[in-house]
Amino acid sequence: MMDADMSCKNLPNLVSSFVDTFVDFCVTGIFLPDAPSPPLLQTSFPSPHRLIAIGDLHGDLLKSKQALRLAGLIDSNDRWSGGSSTLVQVGDVLDRGGQELKILYLLEKLKREAVKSGGNVITMNGNHEIMNVDADFRYVTPSGLDEFTNWADWFCIGNNIKNLCHGLEKPKDLYDGIHSTSFARVKQEYVKGFRSRVAALRPQGPIATRFLSKNLTVVVVGESVFVHGGVLPKHVVYGLERINEEVRDWMTGLKPRVGSSLVRGRNSLVWLRIFSNEVAKDCDCTMLEHVLSTIPGARRMIMGHTIQEDGINGACDNRAIRIDVGMSKGCINGLAEVLEITENSGVRILTSNPIMMYDKHDSLSIDSSIPIPKQVEVEA
Repeated sequence: MMDADMSCKNLPNLVSSFVDTFVDFCVTGIFLPDAPSPPLLQTSFPSPHRLIAIGDLHGDLLKSKQALRLAGLIDSNDRWSGGSSTLVQVGDVLDRGGQELKILYLLEKLKREAVKSGGNVITMNGNHEIMNVDADFRYVTPSGLDEFTNWADWFCIGNNIKNLCHGLEKPKDLYDGIHSTSFARVKQEYVKGFRSRVAALRPQGPIATRFLSKNLTVVVVGESVFVHGGVLPKHVVYGLERINEEVRDWMTGLKPRVGSSLVRGRNSLVWLRIFSNEVAKDCDCTMLEHVLSTIPGARRMIMGHTIQEDGINGACDNRAIRIDVGMSKGCINGLAEVLEITENSGVRILTSNPIMMYDKHDSLSIDSSIPIPKQVEVEA
């Protein structure tokens, strides 16, 4: 009798979980595996035996999978095959493409699968994640609007089903406070897409809370500092862990807007380019050395944000490594490349480029005799 009573009490939650799974699959074709208890916010991690860094993805699911396969992190069925490896994706999943949600779901699935193998997947905020939470949709594509419209339709269907289940708290209206009249300057065929995107990505929105709030804005893994744009001394003084907490709390609606010096403006963590200018000699090496010296154990800074048309490269004696290669078709449709750091082989580039030439950036030599995928030595 007690077991029956417990089953009845749990039934509403089981229905809610089933509906969420149903909506997830209808939107992305992905069943998210059961997740372990979420870890506490963590800003630093010890050195893994193998560390992979992937740059900006911008809504291109095909290129995202190519990069993951190039690194040996997923198999032919898109399941985690990286064992105990750690993956860091440095942000800018959103904008410029039409499969943004599919990438977010894929990375979430891989997070859950990696943990079971002793691995780790760390996702980060880029300037485009911040822009979208701010409802700045300058770089949204029509296909990106369509994807969010489809998500919103299924999400509302799920809420309607939940409303039929006694014992569940009534879901909040997805579009609460978002009126069509707010989009008077938007073409009529795009209004629903914009409303859906605002609803999903605003602070406390379902997608912002479920996915983006789990992103880090700056993280230290072993000897490497990861950030989308760059870290300045003022950011270190402010506190890296404090930054991650405040961005998370803003996205979940717990705290008001985060200070502009942190995530908005040319000198913020996600917009800074003084270390990623494609012309290596323009990298501010003096500033970089100063920043790294203030972060215990930091040897290098790894960042995305600025497209490197000649591929992943290093500057300032490879203390700055720039990994945004513009893979997305919405950017320059660059060939997939990833950065690998291992205990035995040091730092090298894995690339799908069949023709490699000598790279002038800070004298990084590239061995064109190595078969695909190329393995390019960056530092010992």
